[in-house]
Amino acid sequence: MKRTADPDNGPLTDSDLKRMKRTPRAKIIRRALKLSQEEFAARYQISIGTLRDWEQNRSEPDKAAQAYLKVIARKPEMVRKALKAN
Repeated sequence: MKRTADPDNGPLTDSDLKRMKRTPRAKIIRRALKLSQEEFAARYQISIGTLRDWEQNRSEPDKAAQAYLKVIARKPEMVRKALKAN
């Protein structure tokens, strides 16, 4: 076993990693934008049920939705303005 600088804070084991819950990307983006689920869903025209399913790991965004989330993460105001223009 490799020693670490902090003996009380060793590396994570495989069982540690299995117990940990990943935060879905949609939730990370939404929180970074400081929006509620309802605000995020309305602003970016995503069904609130779909957003909740993504955030609670009941389903995962398909490839198109993943790309959309990536664009929202990088250019949230541009996406908001583009959707508002319709």
